[in-house]
Amino acid sequence: MTIRRLPPVLIDRIAAGEVVERPAAVVKELMENAMDAGARAVEVVVRGGGRDLVRITDDGCGMGPDDLALCVERHATSKLAGEDLLAISTLGFRGEALPSIGAVAHLAIASRPTGAPHAFEVRVDGGVVTPPRPAALGAGTRVEVRDLFFATPARLKFLKSDRAETTAAVDVVRRLALARPDVAVTLVAEDKPAVIWPARALDAQGRAARLADVLGAETGANVIPVEGARGGVVLEGLAGLPSYSKANSLSQYLFVNGRPVRDKLLMGAIRGAYADLLPSDRYPVLALFFSLDPREVDVNVHPAKTEVRFRDGGNVRALIVRTLSDALAARLPRTAGTIADRLVALARAPELEQGPPGAARGTTPPLSGGGTWARTAAYAPRGGYDWRSSPARPPGTPTAPQSFAEVGREDYAAGAPEPPVQGAFDIAPPSADARADAAPVEAGDLDRPLGAARAQLHETYIVAQTRDGLVLVDQHAAHERLVYERLKAGLDRDGVARQGLLIPAVVDLDPADAERLADKAADLSALGLVVEPFGPGAVLVREVPALLKDADVTKLVRDLAEHAAEWDDALPLERRLLHVAATMACHGSVRAGRRLRVEEMNALLREMEATPNSGECNHGRPTFVTLSLKDVEKLFARR
Repeated sequence: MTIRRLPPVLIDRIAAGEVVERPAAVVKELMENAMDAGARAVEVVVRGGGRDLVRITDDGCGMGPDDLALCVERHATSKLAGEDLLAISTLGFRGEALPSIGAVAHLAIASRPTGAPHAFEVRVDGGVVTPPRPAALGAGTRVEVRDLFFATPARLKFLKSDRAETTAAVDVVRRLALARPDVAVTLVAEDKPAVIWPARALDAQGRAARLADVLGAETGANVIPVEGARGGVVLEGLAGLPSYSKANSLSQYLFVNGRPVRDKLLMGAIRGAYADLLPSDRYPVLALFFSLDPREVDVNVHPAKTEVRFRDGGNVRALIVRTLSDALAARLPRTAGTIADRLVALARAPELEQGPPGAARGTTPPLSGGGTWARTAAYAPRGGYDWRSSPARPPGTPTAPQSFAEVGREDYAAGAPEPPVQGAFDIAPPSADARADAAPVEAGDLDRPLGAARAQLHETYIVAQTRDGLVLVDQHAAHERLVYERLKAGLDRDGVARQGLLIPAVVDLDPADAERLADKAADLSALGLVVEPFGPGAVLVREVPALLKDADVTKLVRDLAEHAAEWDDALPLERRLLHVAATMACHGSVRAGRRLRVEEMNALLREMEATPNSGECNHGRPTFVTLSLKDVEKLFARR
């Protein structure tokens, strides 16, 4: 076998396969060059998914004829002043992009430095370079790429549709626009109108404004600022509310020293920070900016430069988890505004305009009885589902819907109130006077974030009034979060308080589930649940967490047995324990169908305001919805 030296054009085309895998990669490389050149404004034009045309125009420093001739040669770059690859402060540095693009497409670069009499242009067609010649252009640089992959037609077969390739190119522009809010960006994709993102300040407010520009005002209204530092790494940015999430991770924008990246370590840490707040199939929206010494991060890992390697990955991961967790926990009780919008749209849907059974369309029965109601029965839509007919209906609850007139003061009429809810809030039974007429709500409660409780609907939802609207609370989801946070606090402090069972409970299980649960006995014991094997296919429960002393032990253990297969032993002990705690919290919470007194409802609201992450249960569902008066007016077509 004879070894031969490959011709330069073929070498360039082979290298282009690594650097230029699709049109979006061309957009990325050219935009990075523009920003490295000090551009304050960049225009991006994409046609035919980027196959027909990609044109990038900037107002940067520009190049003279000598630099133009060099820029299309492989490994010629202005980005590296020395030979230290650990001190890279620019987006590009390899000197491969332009010659790689020119090897597989028709490339034209026109440039004019500030103060130069005129511009020059160089062309590269399938690797063949035409020397620079005079051209017409203002200060800056214009790069045109036409007929991408014409020299390597086999690559065209692996591209997706024009729409898919355009979407990928637009995503690249978005990421770079977010990385540099101080650069004005104009995007012209296919035949759509131009999108203009004006330059913003290079600070927290500027980043927030650019995020709203690029991703929409809805996203801008549902993020909170985050900031933290640890071990020489500074983290700033914006994190989305858990109730404002997406079905994929494409809305996670991560930047390391101004470079957009897609790093597994960073994304895994984000997942960990939101673990208690989001379902497993949902992803937060965020833009995080990391600043650190360039020598502490290796960006020379992959030709696409989207992967990085940190010298101290554990420090970066801890910074992300702590910063995001603290910021999300410190926020006031708040859920995404989009939930209220969806509720208004749903309430105005034609099928929900039926009104109560027997009532004329668009009418509601009159209220009677006066006073403060501790509970209100709401009508289901005609033909809709009524939970009272369910086999899961809590014992002691009515089996048929009641009219508004029948429930006015029904809660306290019997003179013997139900036992108070156990767990996160315990309220003493009201006095006889209080039972005769619920005490009026303090005016100051209306100024609290979650307002003052006014009613309970279907023994499931609490209606609270605020100064400028109302709040609808899912009592089970809300109490589930409170119990979960108390379990976590007890675990961190001195362990979870236990309650011994007078008669140990024997729970029959599938033999495999029983064996699996017995293997997890140490983890369960740390959370106050003491189990031990009890023959084949059964476990014996001796102690339960004090917070869950009134829970159905058999159902709790069976649920834990079903979920035990999902507990990853590779996870740290803390995360495994929290997984168990989440299941326990669900069983120790106020169930839907549990009637609450006004005092209990207000106690729940007050504790929600004082509890971190109370806007979502530990399964990621929202615990409450806020409706402003403006939203209510929309319901009645007053706006």
